[in-house]
Order: sequence, then structure tokens, then C-alpha cells
Amino acid sequence: MSTMLSSDPEIKIVGTARDGLEAIEKIESLKPDIVTMDVEMPRMDGITALRHIMETNPLPVIMVSSIATEGAKVTLDALDLGAVDFIPKNLSELSINIVKIKEILIDKIKHIARKGLVKKQVRPPGRAAAPRVIEVPPHMPHRTTGERRIGILSIGTSTGGPKALQEIIPKLPKEFPAPIVIAQHMPPNFTGPFAERLNQLSQIEVREAKEGELLKPGVALIAPGWGHMRVKRVRGIETVVSISENKEDFIYRPSVDALMGSVAECFPGRALGVILTGMGNDGLKGMISLKKTGGRIFAQDEESCVVYGMPKAVVDAGIADKVLSLEEMAGEIINSV
Repeated sequence: MSTMLSSDPEIKIVGTARDGLEAIEKIESLKPDIVTMDVEMPRMDGITALRHIMETNPLPVIMVSSIATEGAKVTLDALDLGAVDFIPKNLSELSINIVKIKEILIDKIKHIARKGLVKKQVRPPGRAAAPRVIEVPPHMPHRTTGERRIGILSIGTSTGGPKALQEIIPKLPKEFPAPIVIAQHMPPNFTGPFAERLNQLSQIEVREAKEGELLKPGVALIAPGWGHMRVKRVRGIETVVSISENKEDFIYRPSVDALMGSVAECFPGRALGVILTGMGNDGLKGMISLKKTGGRIFAQDEESCVVYGMPKAVVDAGIADKVLSLEEMAGEIINSV
């Protein structure tokens, strides 16, 4: 990581630390713009150090994590504590074209450092905040397919996405009348634990998607990190999930473009696409297709994004129906179904 980052003239590594205690000391004296920190360290682990940093000297921290399932759960704890993002230890195992890894890492560091820390409410790891569900009428109308204004909610996000989704999905009411599909850039072992955590926080059901799974109102399916998730029609009536393990021509897997493009085909004129914080422009092509078929598009605003990349691409293309803060997003979604 040091070698890759040092190759860019705009990045200066001001120091390194062997453990959490040394990291805390050096952050105090060196005042860096951004920190990358291992989860597993001697004397003081990354979670303990992160908690101390966020309480005494908050700044953007990117965690470096094992991609094992247990590592994923600890990394999600770190995001709850205030870490802005994470990088898997073994970069070669990411579902990304290996040539792009260095470029993506450098861009991520630059974007997050320039933006600084987006202030969020911090809660202890593993403890679910009480769901603050948006107020809706006592009995949300269960519309038939023809009556429903929006037939599906499709969400795409990357850097900063886990926090953003935890601000939106738990606010949706249990009676949410449309299925929800989500593409979040994450390694394979992370999407399952993340879906479980989001499910614990939410009124609706949230789970990692499986091949051939039927779309159901009030159920959110998160694309597994190992494949591209699409929706497709079977016998013209049932809509199911299709997952491809092939990398195809997409930089990221799961691809937001792949998901949004399939939603546009299956739900012409009845899809709501939401693009949240993330680097790059994954989702732009899919959103253009969704817009052409009569769908609606909401984009997260710059101020509330960790990285204003994916939403910016959609906004700059002139296809966003609404540009909303993270706080406003859930209410606007509910008003659209």
C-alpha cells in the first residue's frame, strides 16, 4: 500500500505505526488528513484505536481488513464506529480488474481526504440503533401490479454505502409495497454479514440474494459480492433474481450498471433508481436506461456523500429527478411507492 500510494505525487505518507497505541501517538503529532489502519494489531487492535481516535481526534480512517467472514463482521463494527471505508488485505482477491486496483486505491484516498469526515452519529459496534421509521398512514395500501406507482426500488452504492443504507433501509415501514434490490460494492464474504446486520436494524426483511429468488414486496435483496445481480421475468409474470459469476466487462462486481439495466427492462416506467455515495460512475449507464424507459431517479447530494462520484455522474448527466440529502431520502422513497 505504501508503495502504491507513494507513486502519486499528490499523496505524501507522513508516517507509519506498528500498532494502535503508536498510531494514536503519531496521529496527535503528525496531524494527517487520512489514516489507513489494520484491524488486527499487537498491543492495541484497530477497533480500540479507532474508538479512541473518533472520541479524541476524529478524522477519516480506512480500515484494512481480512476478507474472512469474521473479519467482515469486525469491519462492519468499525464502520459503525466511524471508519469511512475499508480495504481488504489481499487486494488480489477483490472482484476487480487487477490493473485497476492501484488506480482505485489512490483515487479513494484522494477523494476521502479532500472531503474530510462526514459527521455521523456513532454507536457502539454490534448494537442496533432503535429504528426510526418514517411516519406513514396506519395501513399502507397494498396496490396491485397495475396500480402501484413504483413496482421496484433499485439502489446502487459504493464507498460510504453501508452507512448510507443503514440510514435509509431501517426507516422503511414493514408494509413497504415494492421489492427492493441493492448493489453495494463489497467483497464476497462481506455482503452476507452486512445483509444480516441491516436486517436486524430494519422493519422490512433484508437478506443476501440467491439465484432464482422471487422478488417480494417489503423484502430487500443485496447482491452477493461474488456476482452481478440482475432481475428477469419468468413466464411473463414472476420476477426473479439472476446472478452471474462472470466478471464480464464491468470494473466492479457486483455491478450497479448490470442491476439498473435489468430493472429498466423488467419494470419499464415503474422503477425507482436510487444512486448513493460512491467513487467513479458505476450505475450511470444503467440509470440512463432506466430513465429512457420512464423510470424515476433519486441521487444523494454532495454534502451528505462520503465520496460524491456515482451520484455526481448521474446529476451531471441531467437525469436525476431529485437530488436529496441522506436524511431526506427514505421519506421521498416512501412518497413514491
